[in-house]
Amino acid sequence: MKIYHGIDDFVTLPTAVVTSGTFDGVHLGHQKILARLKEIATQVKGETVVITFWPHPRLVLNPEDDTLKLLNTFEEKAELLRAQGVQHLVRIPFTKEFSQLSSEEFITEILVKKIGTKKLVIGYDHHFGKNREGSFEQLKANASRYGFEVEELERQDVDNVGVSSTKIRKALESGTIDTANHFLGTAYSLTGRVVPGDKLGRLLGFPTANIEMDTKFKLIPADGIYAVTVQYQHEVYKGMLYIGNRPTVNGSKRNIEVNIFDFAKDIYGDALTVHFHHLIRMDNKFSDLDGLRKQLEADKVDALRLLK
Repeated sequence: MKIYHGIDDFVTLPTAVVTSGTFDGVHLGHQKILARLKEIATQVKGETVVITFWPHPRLVLNPEDDTLKLLNTFEEKAELLRAQGVQHLVRIPFTKEFSQLSSEEFITEILVKKIGTKKLVIGYDHHFGKNREGSFEQLKANASRYGFEVEELERQDVDNVGVSSTKIRKALESGTIDTANHFLGTAYSLTGRVVPGDKLGRLLGFPTANIEMDTKFKLIPADGIYAVTVQYQHEVYKGMLYIGNRPTVNGSKRNIEVNIFDFAKDIYGDALTVHFHHLIRMDNKFSDLDGLRKQLEADKVDALRLLK
């Protein structure tokens, strides 16, 4: 997959089969669009192009609103799109100036002149351009003038529930990992660097790697203990991860720390990717450290059972 960090880097294709959107999560609904994109490209001997926007438009248009949490960093999104077989990924830097581009300008200047779109595939109820004025109806009515065909996919349902990034975020924020992973089609993950902690886990017999995130916009699931797999360099390990402020010791800072099973390497400063598979339990306050230690022993048993 070729990645273009701006529309000016892109060289017009003879037969571009295109879709556009934020694609946060690259969930099952997105994957339906991408599968159709590849199917059409094969039929017309064309190439697949995904146009996405970064930063997320809401972060630019409402910078004072810090409530939006994203399922993916751009790098994570790119890897997920690569795994779906996308050939060209165009990252358009989203700015306030770009947000003023009308839907007509987006179509004629970007889709037609720069990309060379021959077929456009969009998801259900997709809108674009200034004030989200662009729609499937506009595209369909003017397709002959634009010189490309357009296709809108129906809402992608899973178990009679419409899949959306918003629903996945809500599931993660409530600790409903199984639901989020079901809609994502894969285990939710986060990547961060290992930083020194206060060694409480080691004192309890469960040494942990404290993870620090590089971005404040990545969504961190609900406080609790999770059964996870941990990717370190090219190896994958089982483990259990804690998110919370450690109420048993009256902690005040929200921590992310993972106990990696059968692991004894010095990894301070290194990157880890954690994949969430199941919620073991929500966070609790224990009367003393011995009670916490006994619970962690039970948590490990549960994690190993869940990760079989």
